[in-house]
Amino acid sequence: MCNHHHHEHHNHKNASTQILRVIIAACILFFAILAKIPENTKFMILFAAYLIAGYDILFTAVKNIIKGKVFDENFLMGIATIGAMAIGEYPEAVMVMVLYQIGEYFQDKAVEKSRRSITKLMDIRPDYANIEENGRIIQKSPEDININDIIIVKTGEKIPLDGVIIDGTAILECSALTGEARPQQVQKGDNALSGCINTNGLIRIKVTKKFKESTVSKILELVEHASSKKTKAENFITKFASYYTPIVVIGAVLLAIIPPLLTGAQFNLWIERALTFLVISCPCALVISVPLTFFAGIGAASRCGILIKGSNYLEALSKPDTIVFDKTGTLTKGVFKVTHIIPQKGISNHELLKTAAFAEAYSNHPIASSIKQAYGKNIATNIVKEISEFAGNGVKANVTGNIIIAGNDKLMDKFNIDYCKSNEAGTVIYIAKDNKFIGSIVISDEVKEDAVKAVENIKKISENIIMLTGDSIETADNIAKELGIRTYFAELLPADKVEKVEELILKKQKGKTVIFTGDGINDAPVLSRADTGIAMGGLGSDAAIEAADVVIMDDKPSKVAVAINIARKTMGIVKQNIIFAIGIKLLFLVLGASGLMTMWGAVFADVGVTLIAVLNSLRALQYKY
Repeated sequence: MCNHHHHEHHNHKNASTQILRVIIAACILFFAILAKIPENTKFMILFAAYLIAGYDILFTAVKNIIKGKVFDENFLMGIATIGAMAIGEYPEAVMVMVLYQIGEYFQDKAVEKSRRSITKLMDIRPDYANIEENGRIIQKSPEDININDIIIVKTGEKIPLDGVIIDGTAILECSALTGEARPQQVQKGDNALSGCINTNGLIRIKVTKKFKESTVSKILELVEHASSKKTKAENFITKFASYYTPIVVIGAVLLAIIPPLLTGAQFNLWIERALTFLVISCPCALVISVPLTFFAGIGAASRCGILIKGSNYLEALSKPDTIVFDKTGTLTKGVFKVTHIIPQKGISNHELLKTAAFAEAYSNHPIASSIKQAYGKNIATNIVKEISEFAGNGVKANVTGNIIIAGNDKLMDKFNIDYCKSNEAGTVIYIAKDNKFIGSIVISDEVKEDAVKAVENIKKISENIIMLTGDSIETADNIAKELGIRTYFAELLPADKVEKVEELILKKQKGKTVIFTGDGINDAPVLSRADTGIAMGGLGSDAAIEAADVVIMDDKPSKVAVAINIARKTMGIVKQNIIFAIGIKLLFLVLGASGLMTMWGAVFADVGVTLIAVLNSLRALQYKY
């Protein structure tokens, strides 16, 4: 089984010496074959050529045997060529080493090229940050910038760290992060994400996160670690190798001994066949192309603004059974606005809103924020005391001696308040003052422009779309109708969402996955519980991005379908490569055992199959959405 750990050492420096060695060995080989030289001199010359062409392979084989990794490609090549030498086939041995090195060289080049094209996609690492000191702009490394420092980003520069714009306007190009080609106009007060490019303008940014915590460095870290999480397909290959290689080696030994003993044929002929059999058996194509395909798939997704944190998640995405969406912030904008104020008799709109705003003074729940925003005046928080929040239901507070309760119908029932139930579409907040109902406020959330398309595209993939929400049944029903989602569960607390997802996981088809998509203000537990958790990364909370397996950088729910389709395409290519590589191997092994394939042919076959598989892997990079 070929271990491609030695690829890490083949850097550019070695590539040129590798070619040089191959050329020298080849020249010596032709000279030895063509010139009239006595046999023993010929052996000396060819042996020298053999060592020039293949010393590193023999060396690696010995090193690996000492480490206890006996069966790898270096071992197979070493045994086969030393065997060929032993039976007097000197030119064969040299030629095989030369061909093998040429093949390795091309293979390395192909793999390196594909890695480069993937890292180029991720070309978002900023090189420097401009900071003003004593009226001069100096460049510093982004790692040396502290929170609250002011950095300057000029036209054509990358934003090096996350922050808030405090001065200037600019047009930002964020396609490397979000896959969104449309430039964004930003101004004072807007957030600036690291990795975006300032195409026009000059802005000053107050840094809010250290470089290690910033978007860019998180993304780079994710992509770098993505390849280390192994999939079933990759584990299958490792396992396959541990059985396959010893079987091949034993097969080769039997092939060398049994036919001559049974038929009295020449040992030489069958030893040579056995050696050819060994050379053919190296399954490079699998070992290189499968991880490379996953890497390319992850690259294609990052091009579309989707970060997949590991190839195992890519595999899970490709087999969806149920796709679950959290409503707020995922299918809807998560921006609540007060759309209706319904006071009881004798109370003005302003008074109702003011009472609610004071009661919510200390809450940072999106609903509380929208009430405070609608009130729009400063709140003297010193008159608000004895606050108790009821998770998912509302608040109770003492405002200048009056007990105010603001929340949903469950909270009203809890305190036995006689209230008028409202059937408005949206979230209804009921307000009571000293146990007397004084009115209700309706808050609505808009559906994202992209959500209808998202649901349509996902229906093409799986009929099982489910929406979960903490909102009332009326609100959930409205939004579900608008989006065309048949199944939803409403009025769920965060813990209920986890339970729902667990139920779905129990009911799913074997080998399929439950995918949960949320923006994560309180979805982190659900994201980590689902087979695959997808977080909205632009607005999503850091906790959600940590907990999720996939992050959508521009908050577009339609990207969920894109992610699944990329995963499916990638897995398709992985399967093609596995079947193709193993199929061709078996065919050539039969040919080799029956003597219809020379050792040179064997090496060509191996390199050829690997190159085709690698080129096939690169198809995973191309994805149009």
